[in-house]
Amino acid sequence: MRLKKNKPTPLLYEKIADSLERQIRQEVLRAGDKLPSVRMVCRQYQVSMSTALQAYYQLEAKSLIEAKPQSGYYVCYTLKNWPSLPQPSRPPLLTRAQPVDEVVQKVYAGLANRNLTMFSMGVPADELLPLAKLNKGLIRAMRSLPGNGTEYSPAQGNEKLRRYIAQSALRWEGRLTHHDLVITSGCSNALALSLMTVTSPGDTIIVESPAFFGILQIARNLQLKLLELPTDPSKGIELDALKTVLEKRKIAACILMSNFNNPLGSTMPDEHKKEAVALFTKHGVPLIEDDIYGETYFTGKRPKTCKSYDQEGWVLWCSSVSKTLAPGYRVGWVAPGRFFDALYKNKLFQNLSASTLIEETVANFFENGRYDNHLRGFRKALHTNCLQYIRAITEYFPEDTKVTRPEGGFFLWLELNRRIDTVELFETALRQKISIAPGRIFTLQNQFDHFLRLSYGMPWSSRIEQSLKILGRMVRV
Repeated sequence: MRLKKNKPTPLLYEKIADSLERQIRQEVLRAGDKLPSVRMVCRQYQVSMSTALQAYYQLEAKSLIEAKPQSGYYVCYTLKNWPSLPQPSRPPLLTRAQPVDEVVQKVYAGLANRNLTMFSMGVPADELLPLAKLNKGLIRAMRSLPGNGTEYSPAQGNEKLRRYIAQSALRWEGRLTHHDLVITSGCSNALALSLMTVTSPGDTIIVESPAFFGILQIARNLQLKLLELPTDPSKGIELDALKTVLEKRKIAACILMSNFNNPLGSTMPDEHKKEAVALFTKHGVPLIEDDIYGETYFTGKRPKTCKSYDQEGWVLWCSSVSKTLAPGYRVGWVAPGRFFDALYKNKLFQNLSASTLIEETVANFFENGRYDNHLRGFRKALHTNCLQYIRAITEYFPEDTKVTRPEGGFFLWLELNRRIDTVELFETALRQKISIAPGRIFTLQNQFDHFLRLSYGMPWSSRIEQSLKILGRMVRV
């Protein structure tokens, strides 16, 4: 089976919009500059009036430009007016677990509440997902599978799906075959299986600080000790700290979210990924890489992974379609490298088989470039949301608010005035039908009390803007 490489050709209006966006971001066109008239764009690019307007509408949706009546379009975007970045984390060297299970449970409890504005969860809104196509795919899978999908699938997972995943890994220079992959019940299951495979109760593992609260909960349930390391809001985990710890401490494993980290949105530069893999290989320490957001990049091309640089199998690469296609389908995977046999055995004993019908549905969606076509629009929607959310935070939150600038993923990490306790803010906001993720749940230590994470997985709307406006009023001290 061969994956068709029918990469969509950008439409004319997208080419025009991308060209102008680059000039805006590089400050060739600056805030306040007037853009060429629509008629001039028509002549310059030899396109129709509707094509030129569509390009401007796309830039307007991202809050990069604004229309002024009877005057034209003007640049309104500038990084200089945006909030500054939060400082790199400096977690205490001695980890003292301070669980916040009750708060985490309250955050999860709101997931099914349609009356809440859910800034707290990194889940794409239904409007961003191809629900009708997935429904048709389910029917097709049921009709095509033996027993209409009621039989067990292989313990390693649907072979067709594994082939597509291996082929798509070529985009980040992954050297995988379908034999290297194990299908799991979502990415969290892939992470849990990986940790169970390479650690024992009482072992110490390295995590970023802050770290996704789901990872912290899994590690605690496995009775592991966590060592949180300093992390930069743009570049990820600090390599000097990582090197020192690997040289001085006995470490069983490390979990990194190298692309569009949750909650920071940070992305490790390629040279950092390469150096990190070299360090783990040198010390014989497994690296569990959570790459669940890797396909949600806004511009350029799909970023490489740590697995891209793995020559000896020390990286266990985990991902899923939960954030890009169907959260409730719970389809994930892991490429466990040298730990394949042990992890496969754990999977076999844990749950034997995932959902036969769902795996086939996802595999069919990968055919003929349908998943790639979906991702193309999905990324644009997330990028637009991100820019609109930051614009609103800049307008409605206090001037001392600091915000990250992700280049993909779902999250903004906000640093507020130190007098703000975001656990208390969480409770107050819930009474206004707004759910946030307080910074305290992303650590097991006494830190990040005045931080919070906001998800921009919901399409921009007047309701979203009003909710951000309310939050902004709440944090003014």
